Amino acid sequence: MPKKLKIAFYGVWPEMKDYVRSKMSGFSVAISNEKISETNVSTDADVLAVFVEIPVTKKIIEKNTHLKMIATMSTGFDHIDLAAAKANKIPVCNVPTYGENTVAEHAMALILGLTRKLFPSVKRVKEGLYDFHGLRGVDLKGKTLGVIGTGHIGAHLIKMASGFEMNIIAYDAFPNKDLEKKLGFKYTTLNKLLAQSDIISLHTPLLPATHHLINKENIKKIKKGAYLINTARGALIDPEALVWGLQSNQLAGAGLDVLEDENLIQNYEQIISCSNDECKIKTTLLNNIIIDHPNSIVTPHNAFNSAEAIQRILDVTIENIKSFAKGKVINDVTVSKK
Repeated sequence: MPKKLKIAFYGVWPEMKDYVRSKMSGFSVAISNEKISETNVSTDADVLAVFVEIPVTKKIIEKNTHLKMIATMSTGFDHIDLAAAKANKIPVCNVPTYGENTVAEHAMALILGLTRKLFPSVKRVKEGLYDFHGLRGVDLKGKTLGVIGTGHIGAHLIKMASGFEMNIIAYDAFPNKDLEKKLGFKYTTLNKLLAQSDIISLHTPLLPATHHLINKENIKKIKKGAYLINTARGALIDPEALVWGLQSNQLAGAGLDVLEDENLIQNYEQIISCSNDECKIKTTLLNNIIIDHPNSIVTPHNAFNSAEAIQRILDVTIENIKSFAKGKVINDVTVSKK
């Protein structure tokens, strides 16, 4: 292990650079605001540090023969090829808990925005019509909130929903009975949650088992007129199923901070420059239908983006790197937590 590790940060916003450098004295630090790619990846870096929207592929990992650690500035890690990292014995260290209140607050904002018709109300007034007719919302008090995933973020949303006097049920592949007792909610099956919830909020990681957790089959089991909220990962919901749910009025609305294959929404020019196999054009078209639907609110993967959360992300990422440099690996998602 070299005494002075070389750290390469990618996708770092300009306003973060001075802070990162001030905390990384004793290291050789390169900071880029570009996304990492096979053409710009540092081939002699000991550590790569990236944000969640930046894919770290097998080719990128294998191209850097010096690579000893990957630090993702996020809780999620599905943008990193974990199999390739494990094969090369490279730990992938994340930020486990930076956004438990931040993302939960955004989820609640989406819930309130939908149930109180906030955006059509604002739009109407800005267009010069000061009239509440046709904008009737619904109370949260007494409604049933179904939370899928009761980790840090899901648990925080449960606390917030309790303050609104909601009835709360939850589904988790690994139920936390102590949490259930402490926060006063009830675990149930996924099918029962879908059938009984007035509002469903997703807070589970994207894994093979959770890909299209909400799909064309089970969306029909959702209580008619329910609202669907997703601030976790876009691919938890099959976009074709969601379009059906909105257009058939099975769902009263959807509040989304994430979309499947949202990279093509951010970078339309990629549709022209790559092959159909790579571009998943159908998903992009479905995403545009979802965005344009009058009963949807879609925000641009912004739930994490508060001043306090960004500070926590940077601090934990830097601590992950410093700990690794001292010979102790922390927050390694390649290691089973069972």
